[in-house]
Amino acid sequence: MAALKHSRQRDAIKSNLMHRRDHPTADMIYADIRKDYPSVSLGTVYRNLSLLTEIGEIQRLASTDGAVRYDGNLQPHDHFICTRCGRIADVEPADRTALRMQARQLDGIVQDCQVNYYGLCGDCKTQEAM
Repeated sequence: MAALKHSRQRDAIKSNLMHRRDHPTADMIYADIRKDYPSVSLGTVYRNLSLLTEIGEIQRLASTDGAVRYDGNLQPHDHFICTRCGRIADVEPADRTALRMQARQLDGIVQDCQVNYYGLCGDCKTQEAM
């Protein structure tokens, strides 16, 4: 891949994502970025999120609500995804010994692993109990 041309807007998008843990959608990031870059377009945000995902600087996550969300945390971790509201929360990774054992059985190499847990978040659990 050719060297990327520097972009202040891309830097702002990445910085915005790195400083949050709510796994925002492109629209959420766009709303934040417009405060400093009022002329930025939603298309620019989408293109830069796609590029940052492609070059491995962020993660793209699918939510149960159909929205695509983004994660700036590249450290190994799992996710809890609420099946009602689509909220995504980081979860410390479980012991991956069993997964490494499975990879050895396949005579393969595990390069990445991501585990998603599905259920109701605290807010949705409370609403359901009412």
